[in-house]
Amino acid sequence: MRKLISFVRPGFPAVLLVLALVGASMACGTTQPPPPAAPAGKKVDPATTGSIAGKVTFTGKRPPREPLRMGSDQTCVQGAGPHPLSDAVLIAGDGSLQNGFVYIKDGLDPAYTFDPATSTVTLDQKTCRYMPRVLGLRVGQSLEIINSDPTLHNVHAIPVMNREFNQGLISQGSRMTHTFTTPEVMIRFKCNVHNWMTAWVGVLPHPYFAVTGPDGSFVLKGVPPGTYTIEAWHEVFGRQTATVTVATGQAANASFVFRPVDSH
Repeated sequence: MRKLISFVRPGFPAVLLVLALVGASMACGTTQPPPPAAPAGKKVDPATTGSIAGKVTFTGKRPPREPLRMGSDQTCVQGAGPHPLSDAVLIAGDGSLQNGFVYIKDGLDPAYTFDPATSTVTLDQKTCRYMPRVLGLRVGQSLEIINSDPTLHNVHAIPVMNREFNQGLISQGSRMTHTFTTPEVMIRFKCNVHNWMTAWVGVLPHPYFAVTGPDGSFVLKGVPPGTYTIEAWHEVFGRQTATVTVATGQAANASFVFRPVDSH
């Protein structure tokens, strides 16, 4: 402001000086208006949509569940109970495979736009594990990571397309929030303090994804008519794809059978 006053020549009209000072003050406290919103793209017509449902199963010799060695942290030992086992491979008696990530990989019209996801997805560090182990969310959707244990954890995400981050959650109840800006299937999460802790996050630009539960089933709802490549991912058994055609108002099926890694 002193520079502005010193710049004004003697005899400069007082009214103009006041206006100049007010204008300078307003300019310092004003941000640029946001850019205009991008024009709305093509919207999915709910009256025409169908669905894709199916099941992910496993056949062949089942790998044993590995023991988790938590002895480095007695808090983990007490929370997890005796003889904790890895949840990397969970296969039901009938072969249903849990924690498969199923999504539309290709075929969706790029002109489609989808309303932003407003809900928050939660990833918990509980009994010295990530829960859930596998989850999906949208680009730009909030992911909240919580430390529910009375011990030190950290959150180390190791993406390829997105930005890597590594943040400590030093006490019970600590939490952080993160959003991913680029689609990526899948992103590995780990805890550098407890090397057995792992989670996987799939980030999609659309809402057509699901994680299989204990019965191995999945449903993708509200899918517009078209022919799609559907991918099923599993952290141990790899990836499989299938081609599925969804007719107007109809339900399509896409099932996947995984086998032991050495038999692929």
